[in-house]
Amino acid sequence: MQLNAQEIQNNWIDLEETIKTYISEPRRSQLLDFYQKYQERIIMMPAAHKKEYHNAFPGGYVDHVLRVIDCSLKLHNVWEEMGTDVSTYTKEELVFSALNHDLGKMGDEQYEAYIPQTDQWRKDKLGEDYMFNTKLAFASVPDRSLFLLMSHGIQYSFNEMVAIQTHDGLYDEGNKKYLMTYMPEQKPRTALPLILHQADMMAARIEFEKEWLPKFKQDKKVEIKAPNKFSVKTPKLSNPDAPFANLLNNI
Repeated sequence: MQLNAQEIQNNWIDLEETIKTYISEPRRSQLLDFYQKYQERIIMMPAAHKKEYHNAFPGGYVDHVLRVIDCSLKLHNVWEEMGTDVSTYTKEELVFSALNHDLGKMGDEQYEAYIPQTDQWRKDKLGEDYMFNTKLAFASVPDRSLFLLMSHGIQYSFNEMVAIQTHDGLYDEGNKKYLMTYMPEQKPRTALPLILHQADMMAARIEFEKEWLPKFKQDKKVEIKAPNKFSVKTPKLSNPDAPFANLLNNI
């Protein structure tokens, strides 16, 4: 699966509009400033480093984040209809958490987290178009997400902290202390972390199906073919005056 240059550009516009729609001041301006500061990196980021995961292509990160936000808002309605007390969190907290749940995948102010894979064997045999940048100090994605927000003066609520921290659910052993307790007073006081985790899983599953089900339906062996050299080709913008045209057309 790939996005063309116009789709990548449109997704970025949608991301900014989502911030303007759901996030109140002063965080609205702070988030817009943050995303504009790192726009050239974030707009082209993959959501993962290998094809077997999800959205491992240029622009895949923003595409995934928008899908998680959309799934979160729809699941909010489902949970409310089924009886969940949605007064325990706000819609802004829901969107803020979904927007920034994987922010740590951008790396830090100096280094990107994902860089082009240099090992041709790993590209050809393992489908790894990207690799982890060893210049970047290790941190889990949720920890780095929260640190990036904090270090740029963007405050988050307790609900948002727990939701971002636990968005991988029990796939992350560290979340057991939040999600596997049998003591009522230690369980989350809101369904927000569960809704975000469910939305993230739903989005990732949809992205998997888009990438792989058409290949399975071809009724032949699925082969992972890596792109040439260090980049995945991105079509040129038809309108050279459009925003980001120079950035995308120089890839």
